[in-house]
Amino acid sequence: MKKALLYFGIALLFSLTSAVATASNESSENHEEKEFNVSEMIMHHVKDAHEWHLWGPEHGGTSIYLPVILKTKDGLKTFSSSDLYHGTHFEGEDDKGNHISYFIGQGAAKGFAMFHEKIYELDSHGALHFENGHVHGNVKPIDFSITKNVMSLFIGSFLVFILMFSCARFYKNHGAVAPKGIAKFLEPLIIFVQDDIAKANINEKKYKKFVPFLLTIFFFIWINNLLGLIPIFPGSANLTGNISVTLFLSAMTLIIILINGNKNYWGHIFAPPGVPKALLPIMIPIEIVGIFTKPFALMIRLFANITAGHIIILALISIIFINKNAAWGALSVPMALFISVLELLVAALQAYLFALLSALFIGAAVEEPHH
Repeated sequence: MKKALLYFGIALLFSLTSAVATASNESSENHEEKEFNVSEMIMHHVKDAHEWHLWGPEHGGTSIYLPVILKTKDGLKTFSSSDLYHGTHFEGEDDKGNHISYFIGQGAAKGFAMFHEKIYELDSHGALHFENGHVHGNVKPIDFSITKNVMSLFIGSFLVFILMFSCARFYKNHGAVAPKGIAKFLEPLIIFVQDDIAKANINEKKYKKFVPFLLTIFFFIWINNLLGLIPIFPGSANLTGNISVTLFLSAMTLIIILINGNKNYWGHIFAPPGVPKALLPIMIPIEIVGIFTKPFALMIRLFANITAGHIIILALISIIFINKNAAWGALSVPMALFISVLELLVAALQAYLFALLSALFIGAAVEEPHH
């Protein structure tokens, strides 16, 4: 186990250092020396993209170009993102001195431009207009593209399906016997989620109904957290650090709470026991707000913790390139290695917390009245 962690740490830091070095080298494009932009480099690695960058320079390196699907006034437009990334690249300043960098598509992407991974339609003169560093006046089509995060979502979901299907097939074929193979690894985790998360926090007569949901979110979050921490899987996506994903997961918890809430639950919201009637106009709105603040907290906690871990590791490695001295690696590399190993714990901890708090909120919604 210690050797595995050591190899993981070495591969992690080698990949991160290479990634930051690549970003640093790109700052001298066209032989013009520029200051290494830490924030730009970090945002490039944590945000979504229409390509899966593997290695080499950010523009012109080795990448998997993903399909772009746009809903425009003329209907659906589909093409490869390579038609954007290999199109005309403009870099300069707008009329107020703000730095701008964007691509104008070629081939099937003609008539479109991409600025900060957002795609816009060019005007009748084939131009993209800017105001205060933002696109102004150009139409933005509805984007249904298979981006890096979407592709990572498919991979993570496929892994969850394979793990669960393999475990279920083992017990279907062999019955209630001592587990072997993947089932031997998964059974303790499944029992843990069932007994220590679901059963411990939800009504004993009703908890089994919610075990499949809790198992799904636990393994989905954990596996995708781990995938996001594997730079040796080049260009790993920051899926659980995407607030749209955490919003959807927390929304599922909210929907389950609203659908399964019993009379006791709604009674405590619209007629809190022991509260004077004169205070009900104040307490009821507070209770209603509380329904939505709980899943909101779930969303922010997962998003913030995962994104913060990625940013800290990249920032520590960036110290070497900010100071332009490899000697700083003696400080930044061990610190980044420590945070990287800590992130392995955080990956499992965040999956546990999300499932646990979801079970607590669901348990409160289905709890029977006490007499």
